[in-house]
Amino acid sequence: MKDALTGILPVAPTPFHDDGRIDEEGMRRVLDCMIDQGVDAICILANYSEQFVLSDAERATLMRLSLEHVAGRVPVIVTISHFYTGIVVERAKSAEALGASMVMMMPPYHGVGLVPAEAGIFEHFQAVSDAIDIPIMVQDAPLSGCQLSVPLLVRMAKELEQVQYFKMEMPFAADKLAALIEAGGKDIVGPFDGEEAATLLADLDAGATGTMTSGLQCEQIGKIIRSYLKGDKDAALAQWTRCLPLINHENRQCGLRACKTVMKAGRVIGSDHVRHPLKPMSKRTKDRLLQLSADLDLIALKWGH
Repeated sequence: MKDALTGILPVAPTPFHDDGRIDEEGMRRVLDCMIDQGVDAICILANYSEQFVLSDAERATLMRLSLEHVAGRVPVIVTISHFYTGIVVERAKSAEALGASMVMMMPPYHGVGLVPAEAGIFEHFQAVSDAIDIPIMVQDAPLSGCQLSVPLLVRMAKELEQVQYFKMEMPFAADKLAALIEAGGKDIVGPFDGEEAATLLADLDAGATGTMTSGLQCEQIGKIIRSYLKGDKDAALAQWTRCLPLINHENRQCGLRACKTVMKAGRVIGSDHVRHPLKPMSKRTKDRLLQLSADLDLIALKWGH
């Protein structure tokens, strides 16, 4: 990528058949639907892609399929997180070899009780940075139970060539984004938020240049960012206010199931199956999700009709 990546970089869901097998044709349709939503990039194999229920072989299949099918239409970010540094390095090298534009990784963790010391975290990212020539996005999220301090993030940005992008999704994310940008300056190439854009306006005010949401309402959330970055903050606020009921419902009630449920209703995919021990959402939650999605006339809800 010649220019810094900004805008909306959503996570692609992984579609399964009702019996739990990966739906490869459904994956291709998911990617096409997201591109039709006007996304600026697509992230695969992330937590909202249910990466934690995929085998290594399935990961490899999905990575190759996705990169071949997108074929450069938009940049593809491949999530490579793992506790073992050696596996993360090999995943990063494979992603780059297949044409990924960026990799995203969390710090190494295995439950809140098994997190390396700060030196080990730095070395984990350093090993990946030394092994590839594409940017790294650091995912800083409470899920890891690992506290990445602003000084550590700035040190990584300044000393590790490929550490350039940061996805911040924690309480008071705006304050941390602002502190990171102030301390890191030009080395913070891409400050992003996550969590389905639940705090997007505050994060944009703090200096974020984009968001990584799910694939649910990319065309709607994209309008917020583009208006804001053009200087029309009133339009950004109005659009964010319009999107908030669905943002909140997805973030607080549905989680990763929301995008798949709407894409099934929109005939993008044939099943909204999630692998056990995850469970389908209740009819009550699903009905409200589909109503809010219809109110916004989402592309994902009508793409396959």
